[in-house]
Amino acid sequence: EFDRINEERLDIGEEPLANPRNSTSGTLKMQDSSIVASRNLDCYLYSLIGDHILYPSHSESIAALERWKFNVSPTYRRCDSLEEVLDYIEEWEQKRLELPLDTDGIVIKVDDLKFQQVLGFTAKSPRWAIAYKYKSESALTILRDITYQVGRTGAITPVAELLPVLLAGTTVKRASLHNANEIDRLGVRFGDTVFVEKGGEIIPKITGVDISKRPIDSKPVNYIATCPECKTTLIRTEGEAAHYCPNIDGCPPQIIGRFEHFIQRKAMNIESLGRETIKGLVDTGLIKDPGDLYQLDFETLNGLEFRVASDKRGESSVRSLREKSARNIIEAIEKSKAIPFESVLFALGIRYVGQTVAEKLANHFINIDNLANASFEQLIEAPEIGERIAMSIAAYFSDPAHKDLIRRLKEAGLNTELIQREDQGDALIGYSFVISGVFENYGRDELKDLIKKNGGKVVSSVSASLDYLVAGNSMGPAKLEKATKFGVKIISENDLESMLK
Repeated sequence: EFDRINEERLDIGEEPLANPRNSTSGTLKMQDSSIVASRNLDCYLYSLIGDHILYPSHSESIAALERWKFNVSPTYRRCDSLEEVLDYIEEWEQKRLELPLDTDGIVIKVDDLKFQQVLGFTAKSPRWAIAYKYKSESALTILRDITYQVGRTGAITPVAELLPVLLAGTTVKRASLHNANEIDRLGVRFGDTVFVEKGGEIIPKITGVDISKRPIDSKPVNYIATCPECKTTLIRTEGEAAHYCPNIDGCPPQIIGRFEHFIQRKAMNIESLGRETIKGLVDTGLIKDPGDLYQLDFETLNGLEFRVASDKRGESSVRSLREKSARNIIEAIEKSKAIPFESVLFALGIRYVGQTVAEKLANHFINIDNLANASFEQLIEAPEIGERIAMSIAAYFSDPAHKDLIRRLKEAGLNTELIQREDQGDALIGYSFVISGVFENYGRDELKDLIKKNGGKVVSSVSASLDYLVAGNSMGPAKLEKATKFGVKIISENDLESMLK
């Protein structure tokens, strides 16, 4: 279909589409349904999802999808050993080039759905699946320059500016160089001919230098010493690869980056604010930190004028917020006050505190005051909180500006305390539990939910402070050994039910 569409576009003098992935994404966003229909988009299914799957394994559920006449890739195979998996990988390294679509690798999944449930997910990916990537397509091009970007945490990322080159269906002009260590490792110089690949067929990266083509007058890269945005002297913490701009409150990309992090869907979910509007509000002095968002009103925003980014000719233009946009922003900000505490904590952008860590901190400390006043020793007692995270949290809450921000967020009505469930019991209050193994009457998530509903706390690792290890079949030997060593009480799911009664 992709080839057909491009043939038709060429016949009428239009530019061909770059690649199927981007073309599909663009098609799905189109407003003209007749064009969408003409492109004959289709899909292949790779899993069956539901509350009560009738099949015990992934392979059996895939076979059911085939019987129901859904599109399923005929290339899948159930393997009984790691050796069979490695044979499969080797077999498809060349065979995949004969497929009617582009591929970049293989996904290996645990077949037993019960084991999938036991293994669970991290915040971003399943623990029961892993990708094997084949060597990426490579291209040669010239390194013209290196520019530097500033992230919301102040981290500086060097970016290679390249002579445009076609790679895996798209034109590549830029590639990340990650940090000063990577520049040194690669030994790149300005004007070098470099090898470029796409990591996972998506993100361009420089993988090497063709020394034989190096210009005689080439000069090594001297990493910048000051921030490219605010000219503050950069710092580099011992043991870390990245350089940082310490001007947290005065560096524009850091300020805007923190706002973008704060409003994102997984944080405060303030949908109606975009980057240009945030920058405009910052430039006009209406907002300096997230607490200022909750002081905005409709009258201030309606008709507000601010300059937006420069165009290719270096000219900027004035944008005005219309009545509907202003009203949507105020409504979205008001709606964000209902976001739960763990998301508010994530939105603060404390270094090393991602979505999963924020949830664990919220469950352990219950409210933001307990967290802010916790000592270093109390912080590292929390589940999966190591020294690095504890030091970052302590540093964040010791800053007077951050204390003031928390005060204003509280006054604005944001949730700074864990919302107790309506059906909360108290039978397990004060007790901590680790769940391990496979259970007859409950799934692991059901057990965790049951404990939390009745006031208990679920942690992921066994320690001397743990109260109970709820043990099922095929329990991990390491957890059992630790529980025995620390004298932790080991109970069954039936014992847990008795405690609830």
